[in-house]
Amino acid sequence: MIDLHTHSFLSDGALIPSELLRRAEHKGIEALAITDHVDASNVDFVVPRLVEVCRACARHMEIRPIPGAEIPHASPETIPGLVEQARALGAAIVIVHGETPAEPVRPGTNRAALDAPIDFLAHPGLITPAEVQLAKERGIALEITARKGHNLANGHVARLALAVGAELVLNTDAHDPGDLIGDEMARTILLGAGIPEDRLDWVFKKMQILANEAGAGLRPA
Repeated sequence: MIDLHTHSFLSDGALIPSELLRRAEHKGIEALAITDHVDASNVDFVVPRLVEVCRACARHMEIRPIPGAEIPHASPETIPGLVEQARALGAAIVIVHGETPAEPVRPGTNRAALDAPIDFLAHPGLITPAEVQLAKERGIALEITARKGHNLANGHVARLALAVGAELVLNTDAHDPGDLIGDEMARTILLGAGIPEDRLDWVFKKMQILANEAGAGLRPA
């Protein structure tokens, strides 16, 4: 299992980053991105600290730690600048909190996110066919999520993505250690979203590619 969307207590998660990584490592997770929530108020504080702790943990853990950032509930016009700032500060995975039925995300967020250089759009449940086509054209993956509430629209996202060949990833959006999952549950969630058995490896391959690209350079030689 690779999980590219989790949270520590640097935003709204329950654990310090190193404990989150250790619990994920103990569960057998191969790579974990910590993508704490950021906006203009805290991006310059959160991202450098995630970079620092991920580099430190990479020295003595088997898991591949990846520093990241999630931009939630931002005004759509501010998203490109926040993405660029998070990247410049060292975030190796940058995602945007998509328009989900579970929260009052601003309309236009999905489109603004897909126009920015993000890695994937998190739980974009209210996404339109035109936006899915744009995701395909830009090579931006769409997330199938294990997160309660956000997962209500997994089937909609999967159906539209499969229809046009847009890339998909699966993540937990974990806030507590109990939110982390293993390979068997990951497969169950994907199948439950309507993804055929013969396409599961396609999803897992995209996650591996993103983890490899994002984790480059973190582990000391």
